[in-house]
Amino acid sequence: MYDLLVIGAGPAGITAAIYAKRANLKVAIFEKYVPGGQIVNTAEVENYTGFEKLRGFELATNMLNHANSLGVEFIYDEVLNVRVENGIKYLETPSETFETKALIIASGTVPRRLGVENEDMLASNGISWCAICDGPMYKGRKVVVIGGGNSAVEEAAYLATLATHVTVVQNLSHLTADKKAQDILFRANNVEVFYNAEVVQFNTSDNFQLSGVKINVDGKEIDVEADGVFEYIGAVPVTDMVKDLGITNQFGYIEANEKMQTKVPGIFAAGDVIVKQIRQIVTATSDGAIAAQNVLKYLEEIK
Repeated sequence: MYDLLVIGAGPAGITAAIYAKRANLKVAIFEKYVPGGQIVNTAEVENYTGFEKLRGFELATNMLNHANSLGVEFIYDEVLNVRVENGIKYLETPSETFETKALIIASGTVPRRLGVENEDMLASNGISWCAICDGPMYKGRKVVVIGGGNSAVEEAAYLATLATHVTVVQNLSHLTADKKAQDILFRANNVEVFYNAEVVQFNTSDNFQLSGVKINVDGKEIDVEADGVFEYIGAVPVTDMVKDLGITNQFGYIEANEKMQTKVPGIFAAGDVIVKQIRQIVTATSDGAIAAQNVLKYLEEIK
């Protein structure tokens, strides 16, 4: 049996595991995909204290290396369900069930989808949620970016250095990204922005490849030609595995107090997956540290 299991190897989860390992706990992290969480998909990070600028993948690698240097165990598997019996937490994966005294859920979020025609068919085949991953494929081509927040605007600016033309589709009358991000975007001379625009469908060619996006702008439908589309319209928390525990709100985010405790004793949560005001790398690492410290107190109490 483990002292602590952590779901999710993003900044919150890795930080929590580092603190737990340094306290000599038997700890392991579950990760379904690649360690690092959303920062793996971030071109540049400029707001993480102590680093003026670094690549998201670089920061994620540093975090992973830190955990590995301490001997933190990584389990590359998906947690399908969490149940609690007599205080013991059971984590069920497709192949095995793991037991632990305490649990930290740091599973983060996944990109939200529009739910319009042809989106599912073109997912990862013309439609992407990661410009740093797939942007180079569209060098010298036309792309559409959907969204107007920081992620959309920052990635649109990055794509403008590769693509011949970038069209930004925003459903509001203005962009909501930071002013600095907007300034960088509008310095590019190959960017066009449609405001008050709604995506109606993704257009396809005769061979079912993406050919463009049909948008509705103030009641008028417009077809925008595109070789690739990048969606940045928010996120959905990854909490299906704990949906039966009664610790999530109506939107699926986990409710935790300032100690990162949920209402189930011994279950904590940290990072983007919890109800919180700001979802940033620095707040995620803070959550992870706080959660780990309170796991220690919990384990002392149940001895």
